[in-house]
Order: sequence, then structure tokens, then C-alpha cells
Amino acid sequence: MTKQIYPEQLRGIKLQNKKVDYTLKISKRAKGMCLAVYCDGSFVVTKPIGLSENIVEKFIIQKSNWILSKLEYFKQFGVDVFKNDYQKYLAHKDEALDLVKERIKHFNKTYNLKFNKINIKNQKTRWGSCSKKGNLNFNYKILFLPKHITDYIIVHELCHLKEFNHSGKFWDLVNKAIPNHSELKKEINFPRAYARGISRVQASLVQRLLVPVVQCTL
Repeated sequence: MTKQIYPEQLRGIKLQNKKVDYTLKISKRAKGMCLAVYCDGSFVVTKPIGLSENIVEKFIIQKSNWILSKLEYFKQFGVDVFKNDYQKYLAHKDEALDLVKERIKHFNKTYNLKFNKINIKNQKTRWGSCSKKGNLNFNYKILFLPKHITDYIIVHELCHLKEFNHSGKFWDLVNKAIPNHSELKKEINFPRAYARGISRVQASLVQRLLVPVVQCTL
């Protein structure tokens, strides 16, 4: 028996007098509709088999405020910033390194922590990391983030040199330089919106650049 394939379809819809393009996916596993806005500006709608497109469009229109707000939010980073491009990495690597070195020098006046070396990488799934060897690694794309978010990422990894965990002691350490870190976690994680639009802040600080914000029907 031949497995039936449902190709993705490119669509457009007018939301509050604005034309919005989206990709429509049909899934045999889906139990309800799901809207996903990605930080590269793409908007994807997934529907179960048999659900009429009329209902799909009504749901999209119903959620127009949510959709437009997310698309507008991600515009501040630039449409192409989060796409992995090796040429862009080479072009911005040194600038990102200079930025990180300057901010680490600034914050290490508070912490006075020793580290091995700083690496700038072209990563898809992380903003930064700290190795057990004392290496601090950062995604070159932090260069394009708001300054307060960049500082938070740098301080987060710097504090892992002393506390290689996310314990209370670790957050107390972060708090010395970034007292509003709890609020910044919400901003940096681009938290997924669960059913009924209720957002939950992900505890993990392993930031995923292409995790979308999602809203689904029950």
C-alpha cells in the first residue's frame, strides 16, 4: 500500500488589513490545529486530515492579534539573523569576539573568575556554553541581540565557571551582575505558548534559536 504524502502548501491571508503568508501542513498525527511563528519570520499552520480550510482560516483570523504580535516581535532581530550562514559567521566572528571580550572584562571585575579561552562559534541551537575545561563558547549571533540580552548570556556562562549547574548558588552568582535575570529568562527563551495561549518559561538555559512560539487548539 502506497503511503499518502501531503505536500506543504504556501498560502496567504489578510489579518487586520495586512497580508500574511504562511505554510499549511497537513498531519495525520495532529489532533487539532497548531500555529507556529519562528524567529526567522516564517509562519506555519498545521491541521489534521479532514479539517476544512474554512475552519483553518477562521482560527487564524481569531488568533490574528497573537500572530501579528509574534511576527512583529521577531522583526527586531532581522529576518536573516538566525539563519545559519557561514559567510556571515566569518564576516562577524571577530566583531563578536571583541564584544564578548569587552563584556567579560567588564563583568569579571565583579567575579574575578579564571577561564581558559573564548570561542566564537556558528551554532544552530545554543547562544553560549561553558566547558569543564574552562572554555567559554558563544554564538556569533549574540552580536545582533539587544545589549541587555547579550550581557545576560555572557554573565550566565561566566558564572558557570564557578557553579557548573543551575542551583540556587548559581543564580545568586548571576544576581550579583544581573539582578533582573528572572525577567530576562522569559525574553531570551522565546517561550512556547501552550494550549489556550498560556506561556511557560522553560527552566533550561540551553537556548534554541529556531524553537517557535506555538499556539494550538485542544
